[in-house]
Amino acid sequence: MSKVGIAGAGSIAFGSAALLHVNGHDPMLWSPSGASTEGLTELTATGAIETRFTPRIAASAQALCEANDALLVALPGYGHKAVFDALAPHIRDGQHVIISSHASLGAIYLAQLLEARGISAPITAWGTTAVTGRREGMTAKVNTVRKKVDLCTVPETRGDCARAVCTGLFGDVFVPRDGLLAITLSNLNPQNHLGIALGNITRMERGETWSQGQNVTPKVGALLEALDLERLAIAQALGLQTKTIFEHFAASFHVPEASISEMNQQMHAQGNGGTGPATADSRYVTEDVPYGLVPTAVLGRLVGQPATLHEAGTQIFGAMYGRDFTAENEILNALNLSAYTLEDLQQAARTGLLRKTPQTA
Repeated sequence: MSKVGIAGAGSIAFGSAALLHVNGHDPMLWSPSGASTEGLTELTATGAIETRFTPRIAASAQALCEANDALLVALPGYGHKAVFDALAPHIRDGQHVIISSHASLGAIYLAQLLEARGISAPITAWGTTAVTGRREGMTAKVNTVRKKVDLCTVPETRGDCARAVCTGLFGDVFVPRDGLLAITLSNLNPQNHLGIALGNITRMERGETWSQGQNVTPKVGALLEALDLERLAIAQALGLQTKTIFEHFAASFHVPEASISEMNQQMHAQGNGGTGPATADSRYVTEDVPYGLVPTAVLGRLVGQPATLHEAGTQIFGAMYGRDFTAENEILNALNLSAYTLEDLQQAARTGLLRKTPQTA
């Protein structure tokens, strides 16, 4: 049995804690605000995981690090930088950190914080989460436990050991990918949520209860497929392999490959199509635009494959929300990528450390 500290207390954190528990491990939850674990004496999971247990609760980032063998960061991307800043002073040499799911080169940011302390710890980035679902009160409604999750580790020399740790904790579902840029391009949630939210924004604003799978209609599905082609073109330009949107839905939701709309209709028919957001203040926009669409667009420009639909979506949502989403990514702002070359970034994607590559005459 391993002790795993989870930074976060939302739907993915609760679902991940439930999965760890049924796998025989001992999860601990830490809510950075403290509010999400207040009064939590018993966590219930329903759906794809059925269990009830009492998780340990951490009062601080320091307590989370000190009491656990490994750490799992499981909260929206807009909370990652603050959590990395809180955890970094307390992470131990060799303590495994898993980011579920990785957003916007955050593993590089965290690795550099640890290097400043002289600490070496493997940081594993997942391309998506191990579970999907929603939190309702103290209950995790788990829609699915994924059959495949892409991952990589920085530094890459720790990759085999880190994958073994992840497998021991969460099951034999992990697919190694070639560095952090591949993982960045393996996360399909931002592009998919862009199309879903654009096609259903009035439902979100009105707080309606609506089936997400059912409302990936043929035209919404066609937009998702076109967004995927942009992502795949960037990956190809970088010489990287990543799954297609069709492979993603088949592996995540256990439906046969077809058009994206058809696959979602099948998910809906099976009862695992999920419920769409009931608010415009949803991570589908507030997280996925700055921490998903924006990094993909940055990579597209670096390799000469502009992600025009991703960039258009960012601008459209900016107009809807009256916000400059391109300026809201705290991790990219801190890394200051404009000061580095693509070669610098490719090296950092393997080592975790962003350095100027010596230029030859």
